[in-house]
Amino acid sequence: MVDMCLRDATLVTPTGLRRAHLLVAGGRIADIVEFGEVGAGGAGAGAAGAQPAPLPAARATIECGGLHVLAGAIDAHVHFREPGLSYKEDWDTGSRAAACGGVTTVLDMPNVQPPTRDPAALAMKLACARGRSFVNFGLYGVIADDGPEAVLPLVRAGVIGFKVFLGETVGGIPSPDDGALLAAMRVVAGAGLRVGVHAENNALLRWFGDEVRASGRRDPLAHPDARPVIAESEATSRAILLAREAGCPLTVHHVTCAPAAEHVRAARARGQDVVGETCPQYLLLSADDMARLGPMMKINPPVRGPGHAEALWEALRAGGLSMVGSDHSPHALEEKQGDIWQAAAGWPGVETLLPLMLTAAVEGRCTLSDVARWLGEAPARTWGLWPKKGNLAVGADADLTVCDLGHHGVVRAEGLHSKHRFTAFEGRTLRARVVATLVGGEIAMRGGEVVGPPRGQWLRPSE
Repeated sequence: MVDMCLRDATLVTPTGLRRAHLLVAGGRIADIVEFGEVGAGGAGAGAAGAQPAPLPAARATIECGGLHVLAGAIDAHVHFREPGLSYKEDWDTGSRAAACGGVTTVLDMPNVQPPTRDPAALAMKLACARGRSFVNFGLYGVIADDGPEAVLPLVRAGVIGFKVFLGETVGGIPSPDDGALLAAMRVVAGAGLRVGVHAENNALLRWFGDEVRASGRRDPLAHPDARPVIAESEATSRAILLAREAGCPLTVHHVTCAPAAEHVRAARARGQDVVGETCPQYLLLSADDMARLGPMMKINPPVRGPGHAEALWEALRAGGLSMVGSDHSPHALEEKQGDIWQAAAGWPGVETLLPLMLTAAVEGRCTLSDVARWLGEAPARTWGLWPKKGNLAVGADADLTVCDLGHHGVVRAEGLHSKHRFTAFEGRTLRARVVATLVGGEIAMRGGEVVGPPRGQWLRPSE
């Protein structure tokens, strides 16, 4: 007897779609009993094949006829705000939103209070998450101005990798100078981990910010003009050069613009281990939306003007960029009001990440197999979680997402589960809905609400 059978599912993998019964036992995928091909990654149901031999008895069954099953989405870029900023979000509300959005693993950023810059701070963050998270989680350490000697204690304490903020952002964590960053990268590389960067040139941000403020502007587009493409492009190029010199694997987070995407593509073409991540906001929104929505849409780096979104789509489709994360960055609603200079930068996104990307596939902007790669295999490989995570294969962890691609709806903030319910995607059409989320073979969400106690496990690289 197995624990669960997902019966008559259309399995979505990076290499294609196929019909199968998926069997779960002991928290892992025990068997995949195939009986039909579905095609090369489109959204259609495909023709039925011959029925397989009788299945073993199962303690529970999910009837998936007409539904698609993916390896649980991995959001490698969330800010759940604990410790220190729990009025914005916490592990209960953030992980609840993740599970309701079909995300089974999150990797949480270190710009909390205190920042995750030493083992004591990591232990404090772990205490916030353990026993409260509905999804699996990894924790980043930060490389700030502590020097390279701060790296190895965090490695030993279990961080998933490291984050460097090259530009000013929430939390005000100081950037290391280039020499200190190079030295830290060498230590990270020696430990077999990876550095991720928020790539904006801090000096350029100050210069352009002073110039735009001095002009007296307070319109919404003053924000992207104060953080222009050149600041991101330069910082991306510099981070790639430093990582190449150090021999350090690099991730460039939330790529927003064509020049930064091209820097990543060129580095990958040279054989450098550089992974580029972008986000739905940069693929689906533009500066025109910023002009319409104002401070509600303020994020760092900002959404760009015409042309950049299509360049990011092309980079994803061609492999220059590798994955999509949410940069889930919630704030209290009152912090998103008023003056463009004073409003906080960021909004909730973990719950809308997968439905938006699946909708893009249904609408023909990419394939379902692309979505499985960008939100599953790529982040799992990048952050040392493969093949247990992001993988629909026998022996992989049974972190699974069951989706209805026949859904017709819209994004509504009132239906989200973050602590503060607002979104720049309000009213946007959705052609996909997550109907169930499994974490470790147990149902974590069904019918739009979490089920059972928090079961999320702390993840460390290559465990």
